[in-house]
Amino acid sequence: MKKIINSAKKTLEKGNLVIFPTETVYGLGADATNIDAIKMIYNLKKRPFNNPIICHFYNIKKIEENFEITPLDYNLANIFWPGPLTLILKKKITSNIHPILSNNLNFVGCRIPNNVIALELLRSVNFPIAAPSANLAEKISVTQLNHLSSELIEKSFLIDGGLTTLGLESTVLKTEKNKIKILRLGSITEEEIQKALPKSKIEKENFDNSLSPGNKKKHYSPNLPIRINVKHVKENEGLLNFGINNLKSNICEYNLSKKENLKEASRNFFHYLHLIDRSNCKGIAVAPIPSYGLGKTINDRLKRASAKDE
Repeated sequence: MKKIINSAKKTLEKGNLVIFPTETVYGLGADATNIDAIKMIYNLKKRPFNNPIICHFYNIKKIEENFEITPLDYNLANIFWPGPLTLILKKKITSNIHPILSNNLNFVGCRIPNNVIALELLRSVNFPIAAPSANLAEKISVTQLNHLSSELIEKSFLIDGGLTTLGLESTVLKTEKNKIKILRLGSITEEEIQKALPKSKIEKENFDNSLSPGNKKKHYSPNLPIRINVKHVKENEGLLNFGINNLKSNICEYNLSKKENLKEASRNFFHYLHLIDRSNCKGIAVAPIPSYGLGKTINDRLKRASAKDE
């Protein structure tokens, strides 16, 4: 792995792209201070420039060099970093992180991933790594390398870290005094945040925010049409199931969690969507998912995945 990390380091330093694992999904990474490298991400993913990119850091000292951090931010960081937390922080004037990755705003999503390979890569370079998920815009997120599109494979250096452990993206938060705003649902639940910081007020935005990625109406979408909260499965549909019920597909079925365990369901979610999307069915039927804890995040992804083209 040391040789692979060194090759990836050299790739990033030359202004090129690296696909690397995190605990959530795979990222498509570039030097966050290099405008041409960041543009390469946007162009390769076919991602609109108004959809911001999260910056990844090795430790909080590296974040402190670039951003202002409030006491409440520190509280969240101490509890959830390294991990699937993205904090929207105000950039210092001295920071050389390029504004193109954040809508030319002074606020940037920052996180420290909880993945050995990602951290080794971040430690090896002297700049933060800008990295959205390693998928084409609006398509299903990637939790293992064989989910990748050929367009991304051809233009990137790949680091194989196997199947990611969490399977859903980071939770994006922004603090204001004693208030925590959830800008994107993710692998850390609202309930976990409230339990960790019971004195803080938690607000949910309408999830259509210029500060956070993942909030387009249509996103995380398979190539096949998808129906959610189904009561029956059509003859030509594959089934993404949850728990034990009477739903059945004649073509293919993947159960997110027969035990109705939402952590297991989260880990399997994007992987199973990829598998059904590559099957010989004509559409995807999805069983109802309970809307609490990680179920809220899964349902958010399903709502966007099933949205019609704007």
